[in-house]
Amino acid sequence: MADTGACLVIGAGDDTGAAVGRAFAREGLVACLVRRERHADQLEMLAQSIRDEGLEALAMPADGRDEEAVIALVDHIEREVGPLEVAVFNVGANVSFPITEMTAQVYKKVWEMACFAGFLMGREAARRMVPRGRGTIIFTGATASTRGRPGMAAFAGAKHGLRALSQSMARELGPKNIHVAHTIIDGAIDSNFIRQNVPGVDDLRAQDAILNPDHIAANYVMLHRQPRDAWTHELDLRPWKENW
Repeated sequence: MADTGACLVIGAGDDTGAAVGRAFAREGLVACLVRRERHADQLEMLAQSIRDEGLEALAMPADGRDEEAVIALVDHIEREVGPLEVAVFNVGANVSFPITEMTAQVYKKVWEMACFAGFLMGREAARRMVPRGRGTIIFTGATASTRGRPGMAAFAGAKHGLRALSQSMARELGPKNIHVAHTIIDGAIDSNFIRQNVPGVDDLRAQDAILNPDHIAANYVMLHRQPRDAWTHELDLRPWKENW
């Protein structure tokens, strides 16, 4: 695999992250899929499902909040897989607590998961991409990236921080031919969690009123393909029925 380009997906869950990894594998890249160690079995199942299509994918369990682990992860990809062409940060951490009940531990953990880990991935990806003068870095944002709501202090704070990180990186790395993009996923995603907890998902799907993970992934591939004279930095994706 040494001459094959790689796509790193941190937060390769069952839905959006899985779809993104599969979409870039179909583009000819090796999908390097990352979740925490406790999800190693599911991660390997995802990688195998991509390989079953005749594509290349690797399960690489790691904690995106651990600096040494992220450095080692990217080093391993560059050494054993191929040049990192795309890096996607797709960690969620959506929790809700009234501010008077929010603990420091929860606030810090959400920030580490949804913001600090994005910094670690972005920095390590940039360190490899800049010398080559090419690459795409995509950060997955949310409605909370642009506005806070009751109970969402931790999540909105982290997502605001991730958005600021992506803006700073885009301005710094764009002149070096590195495309940094931030997506705002504004609406419910047709995911396992939503299907299990929200009634009427079948009706929403029939109306195209819920985000399809494959369609999100297709937009990520589009961002990677964009010519640099027409780069998108921020892309908002929402169902046509979503209020905004």
